[in-house]
Amino acid sequence: MPVFHTKTIESILEPVAQQVSRLVILHEEAEDGNAMPDLSQSVATVKHAVDNLIQIGYETVNTSDDSILKQDMPPALQRVEEAATSLLEASNMLKEDPFFAPARKKLINGSRGILQGTSALLLAFDESEVRKIIAQCRRVLEYIGITEVIESMDDLVTFVKNISPGLTRMTKQVDDREKELTHQVHKDILLRCLEEIKVLTPVLISGIKTYIQLLSSNSPSSADAKNNRDHTCKAVGVEIEEIIRVLQLTSAGEDDIEADDAAILKNVLNEMEQRQQEAHDWLRDTQSLPGASGEKALHDMLASALVAAGRCPNPRDAEVIKKTVSDVQSMVNALNELRASGQGDSVQAQALAKGIEEKLADLKSLVLQASSSAEKSGAKQLAHTLKSQIEAALRWLRNPAAFDHGYGEQATRAIIADGRRLAATLPPGKDRDQLLKLCNDAEVCVNQLSDLCHRGMGGTPQAKAVARALAEKLNELSESMTSAVAEKVVEDFLDVGGPLKALTAAATAPLETPHREKIFQEKADQFQGHSCTLVETGKIAAANSGVQTKHSIEAVNKTAKQLADLSPVVVTSAKVVLMNPGQEAAVEHFNLVKQQWADNVEKLKTLMDENTDTQSFMKATEAAILSDTSRIEEAIVTADSQAIVDNAANIARRSNRILQVAQQEVDNSEDPLFQQELKLASDKLKAVVPQMVKNAKSLTLNPRSSQHGQNWRKENDVLVDCVRGIRLAVTPKTHPHPPPLSPYAAQADISQLSLDDVRDGAPPRPPPPGDSNDLAAPPRPPLPVDPDAEMERVFQQQPQENQPIMLAAHTLHQEVKHWESADNELVTAAKQMALLMAKLSSLVRGEGGSKKELIDTARKVAEQSAVVTKLAKGLAAECTDRRMRTNLLQVCERIPTIGTQLKILCTVKATMLGAQESSKYWFWLVLLLVGVTCDILHKL
Repeated sequence: MPVFHTKTIESILEPVAQQVSRLVILHEEAEDGNAMPDLSQSVATVKHAVDNLIQIGYETVNTSDDSILKQDMPPALQRVEEAATSLLEASNMLKEDPFFAPARKKLINGSRGILQGTSALLLAFDESEVRKIIAQCRRVLEYIGITEVIESMDDLVTFVKNISPGLTRMTKQVDDREKELTHQVHKDILLRCLEEIKVLTPVLISGIKTYIQLLSSNSPSSADAKNNRDHTCKAVGVEIEEIIRVLQLTSAGEDDIEADDAAILKNVLNEMEQRQQEAHDWLRDTQSLPGASGEKALHDMLASALVAAGRCPNPRDAEVIKKTVSDVQSMVNALNELRASGQGDSVQAQALAKGIEEKLADLKSLVLQASSSAEKSGAKQLAHTLKSQIEAALRWLRNPAAFDHGYGEQATRAIIADGRRLAATLPPGKDRDQLLKLCNDAEVCVNQLSDLCHRGMGGTPQAKAVARALAEKLNELSESMTSAVAEKVVEDFLDVGGPLKALTAAATAPLETPHREKIFQEKADQFQGHSCTLVETGKIAAANSGVQTKHSIEAVNKTAKQLADLSPVVVTSAKVVLMNPGQEAAVEHFNLVKQQWADNVEKLKTLMDENTDTQSFMKATEAAILSDTSRIEEAIVTADSQAIVDNAANIARRSNRILQVAQQEVDNSEDPLFQQELKLASDKLKAVVPQMVKNAKSLTLNPRSSQHGQNWRKENDVLVDCVRGIRLAVTPKTHPHPPPLSPYAAQADISQLSLDDVRDGAPPRPPPPGDSNDLAAPPRPPLPVDPDAEMERVFQQQPQENQPIMLAAHTLHQEVKHWESADNELVTAAKQMALLMAKLSSLVRGEGGSKKELIDTARKVAEQSAVVTKLAKGLAAECTDRRMRTNLLQVCERIPTIGTQLKILCTVKATMLGAQESSKYWFWLVLLLVGVTCDILHKL
């Protein structure tokens, strides 16, 4: 039974699961000798509701033109109908004999049948609704393809007239679907794709218009216009295909959780096994239609195999899996063509089906081999961010003798490798040399420690000394990398729009301009180089910034890729304007593409500001302004007016960047004192920048004038002081500890104490103890249970790979160990959740306990997660950092859905009566809940 992905399905199944839970508990109590109560009235109500559901289901099937729905829904309706009949029969039998065991069993089977049948019904209907949206997406996608044959304005008008309603309908349907989904990652992807399509649509229409006009005038630039049109058309198609892909996802993927490779591969294998039979049934049924649930199961297996390929320890195994998946997809397409044309019974179609079955078996064996290899090697997924890599490395260094499958050492070496890659992008100088030296020193230490650990000496004083030295080096390396990233962002994002303005000026230069085309080519090359620099800096910052999350890294990389893809289009559009002066359509298209590029750059710059440490950014900008100041002083000595202009302009730009970041901090905060202080400092800087620029211009006209030099220095010194004031304003205030009491004062106070200084006399003497026979000692109260000791007892052993829920509970335990639970309700709730998950693990695995305990434990986990949510929302309400509060609330929104799904799944498990249920969905749900809880702790 899958984890449900829509709010509607959950809202329907949750009350059903609650009623089934009550029946399970009654059944278990009856096994202990209790009589079953009269359930006839309740069962009659359920039967009536089921009859209504079945009637609506059959009406839906009869009125639908979805052949797959007509094929998938009737079996689910029949299952629910049979389960309701069994439930009614069991109720009547128990009414006659409340102790009749076969009737109790039939009651539970009927309850499970209603729950699972209703689930299958809802999923079948939901898949039908998704197919409708996908069909609309494909209609738009197919219609966009005709842009290749549009060669007149009449064709363009017809195209716009026809595609506009389709795009509007698709956008509304996808937007409504997004609101219905429960997985946040899927929701975010759909919203991003819709936003991108809204931006690309006018660019596409403008590109088609430009191509038509240039083609009609036989312009040589029509080929460039055609390339631009095709690029935009392809970009729209990519976004629609991504929408289609996400619409078909029904469970949380890798993006929602953090897990090691071995665990991911093991659960991918479980998922493939679960889908295998349905896929084989579809292949063997020559009358099965393309797009049926069996084919979907087959494609789910292929998607799971691709996930496995991304987690393979051996790259060659990954390539073999990818090739096998590609072969199967081609064979399935060929089989669908034959079946769609009524040739499903042909020898060729049956041979294809058999070949696909063989390929699927090979694919499963390959994934099994990869899973075994990962389990043997202990391969884990490296942390995504520099901060999490540092945390993983420091965990290893705190106890280098502990066996962690080499994860800590891998994280340490990854940090060193990232440091060297970052150093390679820096200009030669002191900062680069220092960064490389830190990397080399850290590598020496990690090699020494690794050697000691391999020789079994990880717990020796020598190893601990090396670990301490390595920890210090890693902290220094992390700070140096953060500073280097900030300096690179400061330099490369100083003037993001300048090269584009220069390119625009060159493209629109009058025809009589000397060397017009040569100048344009120079500006185009500069623009391309500038774009590449922005893209590379964005990627470097995403990999090495110390304050970001996995999703922010993905956002930076996605925006950087879009910018890289768009830059050649900007140049080509500019070239079309250059070669066709006065062509309004070309200018309009160029302006749209420019705006798209500028929006992407602004988005990337905003992401850089959010993911770059503000204090490091301010410090690096201040240092750069001082360097510009020194260069102006040198230019004054040599009377170099151009150098004065360039460096004064840089100071002004840097000051404006400081003001932008400061305003972002003001907008992000709700602390009135912080806002007031930062606004005051910003206003001072805002006022002094024009004065500095004015005096710099005067100095440029007469660089040797001492008076002009003094005027500029005076204003520039004020500017530097203002920048320093803003930097100090954004630096967190540290409150000094109160000075210790003077030992002499303490001695003076003690010397004044006297045993004779008794004002009210001595207290009365207590009565003598009575006879022990007459006065019995009170019973000793029980010792309080230490929750920390209880957790250490439960988690004293490392869980095995076949205990996925216990692994997740152990992960949460390791996280909360770093937090003090005294006077911290949130940490206390998280610790309690870890203990409940450990208990849930043993219950799910059948290691004692009752079904009532299973249901109650799942309910308590959900309740405890609600406590975590409530406490986190309370803390978020007090948080004055808006960005942090928003992120925290977004994380909190995910917890209730996970808790509800966990309760439903536990109910299904409780009705199995000894049957085994795949651990896949338990694993995903519990790991999601652990991940969200850890995320909350980190954000606080």
